Amino acid sequence: MKDYTMNKKMLPDKLYTAEQVRALDRTAIETIPVDGFDLMKKAGRAAFRVLLRHWPDVKSLSVFCGGGNNGGDGLVIAGLAVQKGISVDLVLLVDPCDYKREAASAWNWLKQLADKEPTANALLAINERQADGEITAEVVVDCLLGTGLTGDVRGRYAEAIKAINYAEKPVLAVDIPSGLCSDTGRVLGCAVKAEQTITFIGVKQGLLTGEAPNWVGQLRYDALDVPESVFNQVDYSCLRADWSQLKNSVPRRSRIAHKGAFGRVLIIGGDYGMAGAALMAAEAACRVGAGLIYAATRPEHVPAWVAHRPEIMVKGIDITQHVEAMLEQVDVVVIGPGLGQQAWGQQLFQKAILADKPMIIDADALNLLAQQATCIHQNIAPRDNWVLTPHSGEAARLLDCTINEVEQDRFNAVSLLQKKYGGTVILKGAGTLIASSTSLYLINTGNPGMASGGMGDVLSGLLGGLLAQKEIQNSAVAPIAVALHGEAANLASKVVGEYSLLASDVINAIPELLREN
Repeated sequence: MKDYTMNKKMLPDKLYTAEQVRALDRTAIETIPVDGFDLMKKAGRAAFRVLLRHWPDVKSLSVFCGGGNNGGDGLVIAGLAVQKGISVDLVLLVDPCDYKREAASAWNWLKQLADKEPTANALLAINERQADGEITAEVVVDCLLGTGLTGDVRGRYAEAIKAINYAEKPVLAVDIPSGLCSDTGRVLGCAVKAEQTITFIGVKQGLLTGEAPNWVGQLRYDALDVPESVFNQVDYSCLRADWSQLKNSVPRRSRIAHKGAFGRVLIIGGDYGMAGAALMAAEAACRVGAGLIYAATRPEHVPAWVAHRPEIMVKGIDITQHVEAMLEQVDVVVIGPGLGQQAWGQQLFQKAILADKPMIIDADALNLLAQQATCIHQNIAPRDNWVLTPHSGEAARLLDCTINEVEQDRFNAVSLLQKKYGGTVILKGAGTLIASSTSLYLINTGNPGMASGGMGDVLSGLLGGLLAQKEIQNSAVAPIAVALHGEAANLASKVVGEYSLLASDVINAIPELLREN
C-alpha cells in the first residue's frame, strides 16, 4: 500500500475538489469492485499505521467521531487500537443508531469486536455526545467532520473542536482536520489543529493552501490500493508540483552555447529608496542563466549597482523616453521591483506596456495596473504575453475586492485574475497558485522565512531570466520559477534558519540547485 509524506515530496501530482474525491470513491467501488466498508477498513488501517509510526509508545487514545463516513473511519481506528492493547475513549457526537451505510457497518463491527474480545471491551469506553469533556488520553484522533462541510462549524462539533485544541494533545486528523474547507483551505469557524493528517485516495486541494498549512501539520497520503485506471476516469482540479518534479524541465546547456541563445532581460525599477528591489531582481535573473541583463533605474543608483554586480548593464534613467531604446533591444521586461507609484514609475510603466514585450509585472507595477483597470476610460485588455505576480493584497486591488475575499477562495481568485487580465497569474502565498488559460498549478514548497522584504523581487527576476531562455517552454516557466524560488529558500534556511532568512540568501542558494543543469 502506497504511503506518501510531504517531507519526502512524494504526494501525487493531481489535486481534487471534495466532489471529485467523492467521484473517485464511487468509481473505485464500482470499478475494482470493492465493498464500501472494506475501503473504510483500509482507510482505518492506514491511519492507525501512521499513528503507531509517529507515536509508537502510545497507551491511550481519545477518538472523536462524527456522524458520517469520517466517523466510521474513527470507529475502525478505535477497534484496531483496542486490539493492540491501547485504551480508547470513544467520543460519539451522534446516536450510534443514526449511522448509515459504511459507518453503520463500522459500528456493528466495533460492537461485535467488543462482545467477542473481553480485553477489547475493557479497553473501550464509549461516551455519547460528551463533546466538551476533559481529554486525558495521550493522543487525539480527529474523525469529526470530513470533506462535506460547507458552512461554519456549530453546536456540539464546535464544542468538540475547542476541547481538542484546548487540551493541547498531539492530534492525528483523518482525511482532513475537522473544520477546514477541503476545497479552499479556509477555516469554517473553527478547526482542529493537527500534528499529523492522513488523507485518502485523492489529495484535497484545500489541504495545501490558504489557512491549511497552520492546521494540517505533516500531511500523509494513502491511495488505499486504488488502481491508476480509477484516477484516469475522474477529472482533477489542479496539478501539484515542487522542485523535485520540475528541475528536469531546465535543460542542460549545449557545449557550444553562447549568451545570445539565453535571451536579453530588462529590469525596470528602483526609485529613490528602493534600489535594492530592482537590483535583487536583476541578480536573480543573472543567477538563473539569462544571457544578458539590462537595468533601468535612477542615475544615483548606478555606481552601487556596478560595484555590487558588474555583470548587469545598468543605465540611469531620469528622462523616461530614454528607456525606449532599451526596450527595443531586449526579449523580456521585468517591471515593478522598487518602481514606486510616482510620476517616474508611472511613465516607465506606460512605456513598458506600450512596448508589448513578454513581460513580468510585479509589485508597484501591479498596483499601477490595478489603477488603470479600475479607471472607466482605461480598461486593460487581456494579454497572452505577460506574467502577473500578485500577493493577496495586490490581487484584491486587481480584482477590486477585499483581501478577505481573495483568501476565502484562492483558487477562485487566481482564476478570476487570469480571466480578467490574461497571460499567467501567480497568486503568491503558502501554496502558491499559478493559473494560465490551459492549466492550474499549486506549488507546495518554501517556508515561513520567506515572509520578508525582497522575496517577490527575487521571484520576478527568476521569471524574467527563465522566460528569456528559448530552450525552456513558456508554459513551464512559472512553475519552474516558483518551485526554484521556494526550494532555494528551503536550502538557505538550513544555513540561517527561517527567522533570519533574507532574499539575498535565496539568490545565493540558487546556484546549488542549478549545479546539475
